[in-house]
Amino acid sequence: MKQIIQTNNAPAPVGPYNQAVIANGILYVSGQIAIDPATGELEQGGIKSETERVMQNLAGVLAEANTTFENVIKCTIFMSDMGNYAAINEVYSRYFNDDTAPAREAVEVANLPKYVNVEISCIATV
Repeated sequence: MKQIIQTNNAPAPVGPYNQAVIANGILYVSGQIAIDPATGELEQGGIKSETERVMQNLAGVLAEANTTFENVIKCTIFMSDMGNYAAINEVYSRYFNDDTAPAREAVEVANLPKYVNVEISCIATV
């Protein structure tokens, strides 16, 4: 059995998927991009502000599922340019304790939805 998670604190899905799904005590959060859920507009302030918006969107979904970044066990980061790796890490690292940070991969891709620079998904316990 699965439970669908939806919140106004993250952008609404733009296709046949949900913001997140809980199954067997695990939360699977769809990839988040730098869309401000209040305005529906893309964040345009550079890679650090884009990453901050993405992390805030993830936080909104996690909160709706009654969990936090402390319970994230896996993240996937997609970026349009590996040259942004350090800047993304700078923002991303503020959301995790180094000693308990989740497993992760970071990959460069040719394109992302709406041609954003970063998309992050995660898996967490609930």
